[in-house]
Amino acid sequence: MPPTATLASAASITALADGIIAGDTLSAIQARELLEVEPGSAAAAALFAGAQRIRDHFLGTRVKCCSILNVKAGNCSENCSYCAQASGTASTDYQKHKWLPDEDIAVASTSAAANGATALGLVAAWWGVKEGSQLDMVCEAIGKFSQNGKVRADVNLGILDSQRVADRIKEAGAAVYGHNLETAASFFGEICTTHSYEERLKTIQYIKQAGMGLCSGGIVGMGESREQRIEFAEQIRFIEPDMVPINFLNPIAGTKLGDRPTMAADEALTTLAVFRYMLPDRNIMAAGGKEVTLGERLHEVFAAGVNAVMVGNYLTTMGTAPDYWQQAASRHGLVLNQQVEEIEDGAGSGCGTGGCGCE
Repeated sequence: MPPTATLASAASITALADGIIAGDTLSAIQARELLEVEPGSAAAAALFAGAQRIRDHFLGTRVKCCSILNVKAGNCSENCSYCAQASGTASTDYQKHKWLPDEDIAVASTSAAANGATALGLVAAWWGVKEGSQLDMVCEAIGKFSQNGKVRADVNLGILDSQRVADRIKEAGAAVYGHNLETAASFFGEICTTHSYEERLKTIQYIKQAGMGLCSGGIVGMGESREQRIEFAEQIRFIEPDMVPINFLNPIAGTKLGDRPTMAADEALTTLAVFRYMLPDRNIMAAGGKEVTLGERLHEVFAAGVNAVMVGNYLTTMGTAPDYWQQAASRHGLVLNQQVEEIEDGAGSGCGTGGCGCE
């Protein structure tokens, strides 16, 4: 669709939101048109108002918070173009380390809980998990982590070698497995060539068959077209994850995408809102890259209909202080789960069946 195409009106967008609340499904053609709303226009105001109404109707006004821990950093075999840990990247502005000892994971879970997170995702930079000594080590660590009672044990450990591997990880105590599609199938080859989109889909099948919750989203602003962004959202809709982390490309010097400009704030917020229309009953998380993309407008992720945020730091970059999110949620008439738990004496819903662990 060319930039000069006729845009949806405020009235038609309001009607779309009403229909979604009533049970309609947004088509790819409708979603693509919504991406073209003019910033600051009446149509844009209707888009964001509708995104909030859809979120509140399906998910309520509680904001879910999760954190991640880089449990094994650097020397990754995969060549993902956005990642500072990727094979062949010149980026070294982070500390490489092997799998962290149990004591460090316990400290991180305590910190995550103090930051208001109800889940901590253990993320490892490698191809994935295979049967043998690697799987035994991972399962032992997950077992100890899941039993400490501080936060829910989530993992993001890459490609799974078989259903047996997924079952073992579930049995060890992992509640949610994070495995992003990253982008549209038609664009994935531009981002990574050391593993395939089909391998990611197969891993998602293993996760679901094992009975773990699924956290799966990706990164926008990597050079995909708007059509591919909608294709990506349709593929997310097809796999039905519990949590959908949406990351914005943070161009890190030394990576293959290090020279790309960051996405404009208006486009980023519009993208989040359109994802809400396409995924009305899914938990949508504003995850990595939101700070560099949105700047002082960071709080507006809630105006775009998200109901989850990643708190604390990311894998190789810094995040936002948890206190900020309490104030931002309140500003938009929402409440963090931690606040709800304090008000209701422990009755908060945590992250539900969602999770974090986005890459």
